[in-house]
Amino acid sequence: MDAWTIEPYGSRAWLVRFGDELSAGVLAHAVAVARALEASPPAGLREFTMGYATVLLEFGVEIEEERVREIADVLQSLPARRMHAAPRRVDIPVVYDGEDLPAVARHTGMDEAEVIRRHSGRDYQVWLLGFAPGFAYLGVVDAALHMPRRAVPRPRIAAGSVAIAGLQTGVYPSDSAGGWQVIGRTARRMFDPGNAADPFLLHPGDTVRFTVVAAGDV
Repeated sequence: MDAWTIEPYGSRAWLVRFGDELSAGVLAHAVAVARALEASPPAGLREFTMGYATVLLEFGVEIEEERVREIADVLQSLPARRMHAAPRRVDIPVVYDGEDLPAVARHTGMDEAEVIRRHSGRDYQVWLLGFAPGFAYLGVVDAALHMPRRAVPRPRIAAGSVAIAGLQTGVYPSDSAGGWQVIGRTARRMFDPGNAADPFLLHPGDTVRFTVVAAGDV
């Protein structure tokens, strides 16, 4: 891995940063660290949280910097290939009839069919979960589909809405406000609190592919 840093994040938390840019290598290492923490958490670790290129370590008590650096050195030495040995793939069927699809087509200078082809024509990686339970930030979309957020966010976007913003795409897991450009919808549940085994459909490091389906097939 390239240079990394560890820095205090309050009195009982430390932030391990693996890089400043989104890349498959950075994501692989962050996920490998997260899995190592799940399998064998260091003494005193209360919680950890993944970011795009970071892992935040939160301890129940104050931990000396020297001890934290020892932990980070061990985590940093993990080979990223452990995470990518068998990446999990999830296919998500999408009806591309979102209310912003015409606006995306106009903004990009494409017809709607080309927007759909480009959005569904590649694999995406799950960078992280956030915003709402089960909301996965997926990247990266085709550069030609780069879209700004809506100038005025909608007060309600339906659960299952597939949307894009910037170079990312995602699926709204529940009804919520939002400013991403909605281009389609899926019936797959991103978050199921009734599933005790695993309420989340997607996890960081997963590979996602959107498949085009007709309205009657969802």
